[in-house]
Amino acid sequence: MTRAPVLETLWFTRCPVPTATGIAADRGWLAAEFAPDRIAVRSLQDTPADVARDHHYTHALTGLFREGGNVPALWARSRGEDTRLVGLTWIEERQAVLVTADSDIHDATHLHGRRLAVPRHPIAIDFWRAMSLRGFEGALSTAGLTLDDAVLVDIPAGDHDGQWEAELTALERGDVDAVYVKGALAVEAARRHGARVAVELDDHPDRRTRVNNGTPRPVTVHQRLLDDHPEIVGRFLSVLVKAADWAGGRPDEVDRILGAETGAGAEGVAGAYRPGTHRTLHLDLSDERLDLLAQQESALRAHGFLPAPVDVRQWADPEPLRRATELARSHPNR
Repeated sequence: MTRAPVLETLWFTRCPVPTATGIAADRGWLAAEFAPDRIAVRSLQDTPADVARDHHYTHALTGLFREGGNVPALWARSRGEDTRLVGLTWIEERQAVLVTADSDIHDATHLHGRRLAVPRHPIAIDFWRAMSLRGFEGALSTAGLTLDDAVLVDIPAGDHDGQWEAELTALERGDVDAVYVKGALAVEAARRHGARVAVELDDHPDRRTRVNNGTPRPVTVHQRLLDDHPEIVGRFLSVLVKAADWAGGRPDEVDRILGAETGAGAEGVAGAYRPGTHRTLHLDLSDERLDLLAQQESALRAHGFLPAPVDVRQWADPEPLRRATELARSHPNR
């Protein structure tokens, strides 16, 4: 029988958004869980930027837990990386279409024939572009329209610093008529550029209109880590279960942590995350969330972002989260 390799370091990475991983890291619980085993737990964000960026997208690091956008996660899987989907969250982050203050665009029907900003970034998987395309698709769908009913305008990222800056600058210049944005930093960016909301996707009753990079958001691990150290995976996920439980009763603390995670101020956090966000950090692999992720996979493939299909249900492995939930409930103070 082959003995599993000694595990000295676990890695985690998350996007700058609400995550159970971010909560657990802030509280120091991940390091504390594995300290008795002399296993270091490190954030990928603490490594050099180029290293962090590569592994965050490719998931080629076998000891990595990733809680982040589904575009890179699906892309890595479609390229043949042997990852497994072990959890999904659904966290409403403000998604909106912005226009200039004096624009005559006031709802999704007014997007017909208009110029929509679609960013282009020189990275391996351009999730920014994917987000904009999917955001506009969602907005247009609420009016019975598609991307074919609008004019897509490429906006190179260029030398602009900050999220959405290139698109909002193009909006100010009059090069485009509308920009898709999401999250806390987008609230602050819109204020800086004097833009207003024309379409609020969060207000639509059908959550399928908001399926995008962060909705639903996957937690993935490498199959090799699952094979070699299933108990480690279960313990790590159990900490995330307990972090989500803890967050459910502490909205003010979660807002503080969100400010640190997103890099946004109190206004940005309050504007992007509606009351009750602190109760939505739990992972699951429900049929509904898997179906929503499958919807995203199909759309990304249609837009050419995935080199090969990903069977979402085959990718998912519910057993680690089931074990983790049992462990968290049986050892709440561990």
